[in-house]
Amino acid sequence: MPAVIEATRTIARRAVRPETPARLRLWATLTVLTAVALLVSLSLLMARVQQQVRIIGDEAAPQAATAADLYFALSDMDAQVARMVLTADRDELAGSQIDALGTYQERSRQVDADVQKALSAESDHDRVLELMGHLATYRERVWQTLTAGDAAAGYYTQATNVLHLDLLPAAKDLRDSSTERLSQAYARKSATEGWAVTVAVGLGAALLILLVALQVWLARRFRRVFSPALLTATALTVALIIPAVAVLTLQASRLSEARDDSLTPFLALSRARAISYDAAADTSRFLISDNLAYYDDDFKRKSTCLAAGGSCGPTADEIEGGLPSVVGGPDVSPFDRDQVLTRWQAYRTDHERIVGLARGGKEEEAVGALTGIRRGDASFDFAYFDAAVADITAARSTEFDQALSDAKLVLTGWPWIPVAVLGLVIFLVPLAVRRRFAEYR
Repeated sequence: MPAVIEATRTIARRAVRPETPARLRLWATLTVLTAVALLVSLSLLMARVQQQVRIIGDEAAPQAATAADLYFALSDMDAQVARMVLTADRDELAGSQIDALGTYQERSRQVDADVQKALSAESDHDRVLELMGHLATYRERVWQTLTAGDAAAGYYTQATNVLHLDLLPAAKDLRDSSTERLSQAYARKSATEGWAVTVAVGLGAALLILLVALQVWLARRFRRVFSPALLTATALTVALIIPAVAVLTLQASRLSEARDDSLTPFLALSRARAISYDAAADTSRFLISDNLAYYDDDFKRKSTCLAAGGSCGPTADEIEGGLPSVVGGPDVSPFDRDQVLTRWQAYRTDHERIVGLARGGKEEEAVGALTGIRRGDASFDFAYFDAAVADITAARSTEFDQALSDAKLVLTGWPWIPVAVLGLVIFLVPLAVRRRFAEYR
């Protein structure tokens, strides 16, 4: 037993003596293990960030855009039905009737396509099925409206009630759900980026310290010049860590700015367009309902909402800050907020004139002012307003797509770059100490 204890003590003393191979082996092993830990963690985290960017670009953002587009298309469908009811049996307005029917059919196809896309999100399956049930009821009421002749106004009231009380709330729930998933996708990506930066800086700094300490120890202990292999490994580590942190920071900043300056305004503009179409339909509904004051009041609520924000009515959506808050931002279109608001105010003036004509018993003139295609007529002024909003909406969408493409490009190859660089570092460390071990043989 004493012999065993003495042998153990001898081995321990040799292991801690700085001139022994055990000390050199300890340095090299610790350095290689740190490099391996950095390689595995950084590669996995970079791959995860890349995957989360794809989820945002290929799933979360498109789903949010689809839900917003669905809400808009439904609002315009009802507006076109109102136009068809208003222009029915008026030969002089046959052109408007045909245009309204064509637009209704186009929006109907758009709704069907959006519903099919929405079904791809498993978490929204029940919401989509509920919406499809309301949509079937709405279309039945629309068919009854278009075939009811003199009773069309009554059936249209039922159709628009289904839209506002059932269909649009279901679409809003779907849109809110997809928007929440988008926010969660951004939050998860941000958390992964934080871990990746922490790993890159923490383990990267530890690896650099070990490489430099090993280099200095070898130079002092063996009285030789610095090892080219360790110098190369140190340079490779620096060349990996700095770009990795820069890439993570750059793509995070680019996508965050794109979300705030492009994607969020794009979604808000889609809501604003839906509200504007629904408000424009209130002008037609006012005439269809024989001057029911509710539709004039409803238009005023929506118009005020578009101009200044707030609630757009008991059955309507809302937009925070109104058009100025979502039209403003980066200069991505030839239209500014003042132009857009001016164009909307022109339509509001048209609405007030039409309401005044209708209340004065001049129904034919009111319908003509609503359906006319000259400047100063409601149809023209609304199309003029909508063209500006549509242009800005498309510009916001394009800008976000470009930012997403930039982020994907910046991240290209990064799950494998740490493997290549740190794999070489792991190879160079044993190579640098191999000759020192040979001196003890």
